[in-house]
Amino acid sequence: MELVFVTTNEGKMKEISNLLKGGFQLKSLKDLGFDGEIPEINPTLEENASAKAFYIYERFQVNCFADDTGLEVEYLNNWPGVYSARFAEMEDNIKFASKKELTEANINKLLSLLKGKDSRKARFRTVISLILQGKEIRFEGMVKGEITEEKRGEGGFGYDPVFVPDGYDKTFAEMSLEEKNKISHRAIAFAKLVEFLNSR
Repeated sequence: MELVFVTTNEGKMKEISNLLKGGFQLKSLKDLGFDGEIPEINPTLEENASAKAFYIYERFQVNCFADDTGLEVEYLNNWPGVYSARFAEMEDNIKFASKKELTEANINKLLSLLKGKDSRKARFRTVISLILQGKEIRFEGMVKGEITEEKRGEGGFGYDPVFVPDGYDKTFAEMSLEEKNKISHRAIAFAKLVEFLNSR
C-alpha cells in the first residue's frame, strides 16, 4: 500500500518507515511534488490533523495521514493547545526571525503566565488523522505532567525543557531520545497507528 505522511519533517518520516512492516511504501510530500503551505487554521488538534490529511487526499487521491500536537495547560484552560508552535506570536503580534527565537519566546511567555501559580498541571497531546480510501480513522497519544518554574535540559524541542511527565523527575529535555520516545505523546499515537496498519 502506498501511504503518504503529510509532513516535511525527515526525522519523523524515517522513524515511521522503520516501524512499518513490509507491504507499505511510505512517501513524503516531497515525493508527491508538493511544496506548498497547508492551512492550519482550526481551533482543535483533531480538526487540524483532519484538515491537513484531507487537504492532501483531495488533491492527490492518495491514502495519507497527518498529525498535530499541542501542549494543554490546565491553569490556562488548555491553552496554548493547537496554537503551541506560535503561542508568542498569537496576541503579541510579533514576528520572530527564526524558529529558535520563537521557541524561546513561547517558553518564556508560558513561564511568565504561570509565575507564582500553584497549579502547573499540563498535558501533551498528539492526534493523528489517517485517510484510507476517503474514510478517516483517528489515533491519540497523551502524556500528563507539570510545567517547571525554569528551563532544564538541552535536548528535545519545543516545550520539552519545561515539561516533567508524571512519575519522573526529569524534563523531556533532560531525557535521552530513547527514554522520551518510550513515553511521549507522539510515540503513543504513532504506536497506535502502526499497530493498526500492520494488522491490516
